[in-house]
Amino acid sequence: MRVEQQPAFVLHARAWRETSLLLDVLSRDHGRVGLVARGVRGGRSRTPRSLLQPFAPLLASWSGRGELATLTGAEAAGAACGLQAEPLLCALYLNELVVRLVSRHDPQADIFEAYAQTLSRLAGGAAPAWTLRRFERDLLGCLGYGLLLDAESDTGAALEPATDYAYWPDQGPVRWRGADDGLKLRGSALLALARDEEPTAEDLRGLRRLLRTLIVQRLDGGSLKAWSLNQAPGE
Repeated sequence: MRVEQQPAFVLHARAWRETSLLLDVLSRDHGRVGLVARGVRGGRSRTPRSLLQPFAPLLASWSGRGELATLTGAEAAGAACGLQAEPLLCALYLNELVVRLVSRHDPQADIFEAYAQTLSRLAGGAAPAWTLRRFERDLLGCLGYGLLLDAESDTGAALEPATDYAYWPDQGPVRWRGADDGLKLRGSALLALARDEEPTAEDLRGLRRLLRTLIVQRLDGGSLKAWSLNQAPGE
């Protein structure tokens, strides 16, 4: 199979043999793919290594089948996102999240668009925590794990902003009944996420707990390296 000038982002790169790189790439039409960039560390490649950095939009070309294809060319498709400090940590978290949750060779154009939009928001100064919650919501939805955010899962009644709810990962929100009733959130937090409206700081903290719980479930109880930082991105 040969792919030409596919919009893509490098998620992760590591040295391979003496002069090459192993790349984990998110592409628009082919999903997450593994590529070998041969010779780019040796100075004679037609593809400059500087192009193969995370957070820089590319037009990537490759050939081959299986888990690892060969990069045959790459061109800049725009300026790299100028990310520093917390936005940079948030972007690194995005990459780890995509690598851990998105299977290879599963075309997900909506995930690519959400990823590119999230990088743009971070580079543009959007609130990091809310920006990450939006991406986590959209990523889970694209993977088939969409959240019920506007109605009680047991009765179908519309959520009330001032009411407390327990959110059960395999079910959705039900009215809060006590300390053993699951993860507690206010209706206003869930409705804000449903309406894509930035919530209060308190509700945002509740959404962080909810989305982390759901992500851990998708990781089969695992964790992400970004969460082990003293100040995890988007806290």
